[in-house]
Amino acid sequence: MITMTARRRLFPAAVAMALTLGGCIQLRAPDKPIEINLNVNIRQEVVVRLEKDVADLIKKNPAVF
Repeated sequence: MITMTARRRLFPAAVAMALTLGGCIQLRAPDKPIEINLNVNIRQEVVVRLEKDVADLIKKNPAVF
């Protein structure tokens, strides 16, 4: 655990370090657009479950469907 006296000594050093490093950081937009390649394989399965009476109705009247 850092004592209050040690914090008071470290704080100015930390501020000075942050100020000196502040000029080293540069942000620029890239020259080319960012390209993201995603190889995604999507598979969808639909499962329909018919109750017995509906299945029988379809068997009796195949021309309707």
